[in-house]
Amino acid sequence: MTQPLITFSRRLRETPFTGRILAGGAKSLTVYNHTLLPSWFRSMEEDYWHLVEHVQVWDVSCERQVQLTGPDAYKLVQWMTPRDLSKAQHDQCFYVPLCDERGHIMNDPIAIRISDDTWWLSISDSDIYLWAKGLANGAGLDVEVTQPRVWPIAVQGPKSEILMERLFGEEVKSIRFFRYKRLTWRGYEFIVARSGWSGQGGFEIYIDNAEVGLDLWDELFSRGEDLQVGHGCPNNIERMESGLLSFGSDMDYSHTPLQCGLDRYCHLDADLPSMSIEALRAQRDAGVESRLIGLVAPQVPAISGHSQLIINDEPVGEIMSQCLSARFDAWLGFVMLDSEHIDALKSGSEEIHLQCYDENYKAVFSELPYKLEEMDLTEREDTNNLDDMGLALEQT
Repeated sequence: MTQPLITFSRRLRETPFTGRILAGGAKSLTVYNHTLLPSWFRSMEEDYWHLVEHVQVWDVSCERQVQLTGPDAYKLVQWMTPRDLSKAQHDQCFYVPLCDERGHIMNDPIAIRISDDTWWLSISDSDIYLWAKGLANGAGLDVEVTQPRVWPIAVQGPKSEILMERLFGEEVKSIRFFRYKRLTWRGYEFIVARSGWSGQGGFEIYIDNAEVGLDLWDELFSRGEDLQVGHGCPNNIERMESGLLSFGSDMDYSHTPLQCGLDRYCHLDADLPSMSIEALRAQRDAGVESRLIGLVAPQVPAISGHSQLIINDEPVGEIMSQCLSARFDAWLGFVMLDSEHIDALKSGSEEIHLQCYDENYKAVFSELPYKLEEMDLTEREDTNNLDDMGLALEQT
């Protein structure tokens, strides 16, 4: 099926690396934070196997930075999240659910403490810049909210550390998970964090000089030829197998972090000046009515956007994201399901089926992230139809 084209305009942000990714063979682009983001290069499955076996360079400039600067910068970011940031150190990155006064998720960025009076929110796909400005102005906080010219690139995959060491030296190996260091390349200093939107390990480099960043991009490729370095992007199959959530796909403004398995990022017993904490405490105490879970259905040959989940001959739940596993002969789904059904599935008193193309397949309950290796699944041999369904259903 021919894919629709994207019309470029000033409302749609290109990045310093757009020319590089197009020359590198990007076959599909999507829009994320009003910014171009590649969807796939070789094919969905080939991109997957290249990522899990080698190393890729991603243009993730769509991870726009919302910068909070001023005496009240910490006060503002803490007001926006139920996660306790009071002991944040200068080299730390934090996954933070940002929640409104109802406890509903507005975004789930990486919060980075840049200095005593400056924080970056490396956001997922929603206009947090506007929300943060409104909060700061309405509360009279002494903080400036801006969007600095910063374009992150990611180096992901099992060979990422080898490649990064060639450019930044041995010090890159000492960066701990969700920590960063300011490292110099050709006399220019970058923030380099051990982070990234894959389960394969890697780094993100926060580029704040486009010209130097392009030279750095080119050297990553020239120095990584023997590592089979290649272009890449977030891969829907890999991120689902790794249990990584996507705001706008798996959760949105109608959900709370307690529904999405993000309880550990909500410090509800702490005395925090967070606008969402009272609402989240009330939801915790009353009980969460629905939750995001994983389902696995073996031997599903192909999937449809009209797939439905069935319990006792009745449709239930909502499939938020789905794919066919690249490793195993199984369908994977992230599903929002009523808690009473979840309890029944866990106890074995109910069975759930995936209805797809008028066929029913028994599905197995799983908490996220999946532990696919521990399930009785057959390794996949025929992957010819992974790409056909991936293009239509890929949600990044």
